Amino acid sequence: MALPVAFFALFFAWPVAAITARGLKAGGTWHLGRFAEVLARPDIRHVLWFTTWQALASTALTLLIALPAAYAFARLEFPGKQVLRAVVTVPFVLPTVVVGTAFLALVGHGGLLDELWGVRLDTTVWAILLAHVFFNYAVVVRTVGGLWGQLDPRQEEAARMLGASPLRAWRQVTLPALAPAVAAAALMVFLFTFTSFGVVQILGGPTFSTLEVEIYRQTSEVFDLTTAAVLTLVQFAAVGAILAVHAWTVRRRESALRLVDASVTARRPRGAGQWALLGGVLATVAVLLVLPLAVLVRRSLDAPGFGYYRALTDADGGTFLVAPLHAVWTSLEYAFAATGIALAVGGLAAAALARRDAGRLVRGFDALLMLPLGVSAVTVGFGFLIALDEPPLDLRQSWFLVPLAQALVGAPFVVRTMLPVLRAVDTRLREAAAVLGASPWRVWREVDLPLVRRALLVAAGFAFAVSLGEFGATVFIARPDNPTLPVAVARLLSRPGELNYGQAMALSTILMVVCAAALLVLERLRTDRTGEF
Repeated sequence: MALPVAFFALFFAWPVAAITARGLKAGGTWHLGRFAEVLARPDIRHVLWFTTWQALASTALTLLIALPAAYAFARLEFPGKQVLRAVVTVPFVLPTVVVGTAFLALVGHGGLLDELWGVRLDTTVWAILLAHVFFNYAVVVRTVGGLWGQLDPRQEEAARMLGASPLRAWRQVTLPALAPAVAAAALMVFLFTFTSFGVVQILGGPTFSTLEVEIYRQTSEVFDLTTAAVLTLVQFAAVGAILAVHAWTVRRRESALRLVDASVTARRPRGAGQWALLGGVLATVAVLLVLPLAVLVRRSLDAPGFGYYRALTDADGGTFLVAPLHAVWTSLEYAFAATGIALAVGGLAAAALARRDAGRLVRGFDALLMLPLGVSAVTVGFGFLIALDEPPLDLRQSWFLVPLAQALVGAPFVVRTMLPVLRAVDTRLREAAAVLGASPWRVWREVDLPLVRRALLVAAGFAFAVSLGEFGATVFIARPDNPTLPVAVARLLSRPGELNYGQAMALSTILMVVCAAALLVLERLRTDRTGEF
């Protein structure tokens, strides 16, 4: 446990504390009174209101659209179900920059809606809400659907035999059992949309700004570190509260799972109602999830002879010191390094948390591991530049700085993937091997590793995909001669001209294909078919 604690202390807690302290401390004096001053500003209050409002609206809209799909994946059996499950999950692992770019190609100037009907939705709240639904659709489908598929339908059937209507049977039998999973999914969607950065940065324009976007603006454009520090602490408090409630809902869900029969299998659709529901789910997936990505690919091919892709091989001497295509290899190198770090840190943390004799302090560290997913990545990135600039950790000029930041986001996914599998390993197997004279290392190699190998590969895949698309922290620390794919896309979109726009579409398509390929491999490796993450 020492390595994970040291890693998060050095590369998460210290940078965040350093940048926050610099913003609130001037001339050796703490200016805590600036909290009230900053929060009283009308522009900051508008940011706080919009951040909360759009997160609530995005969560409600995601639940409304995704819950029918959760039922279809849990209760219905149909051809191509596993492939469709992978397709549904692709948007979740896509970088937010790609999601924003895809919707820009769909609803922005010159986009599909603009070409067909002269309708533009970019820089409107509807574009942001739809992009958030696109991004978080899989969270609801897999979290709620995973539990729904393990509920015994005979309980609801028994209620209907006793005279309850279908609606009343579902409301009084199924819904109470599903409530913890629905709450957990809603909280995760709220967390991701409350801290949204890339989507709002691209689609919101100057009109809409979340806390994360405002922290970036105050840090990099206005250079007001005090306001950025106050907003960071506000977001930190909100994220901490969300994660605390989420941990409580997860415990309730685990308790519910122990009380139900998990041997239920899905059935082929029966009756017009179920067929209509399945058709509606397929239509939603096609329009909401597949269409934006298809439009993104089409826009990248607008130039004849793959012109936008060929232009990626040329360095223009302006925004990029190297050819934009160089960002592909840079991103892959960084992602592989970040995956190795995330596996080492997350694997050791999961092993410590899985021990039955783990104390309350160790179990509490489980919740802390989730903080990098919600705390401002912008703050972490700028904190790296502030805190890691003196020996023995003078890393500002080191290429290794980017993989470290990416590993902070990948490690929680490793823990979440490995922990349930490690907890399921029968401790008597380890004890028997130890009694026969095996060393701890040999016990791990010959007992634990064969049982968790697939989970380890799945964890590596998730860490790789998430690291590949990290943007918030990387935008600060990626060097001009080694930009990552998300940073390169954002820089191209910030420059005028059709060629820059087309190259951004081409790079986004490449990034999407790499992430989608990684996810399809993960689906083939998974042994758990309940559908949960």
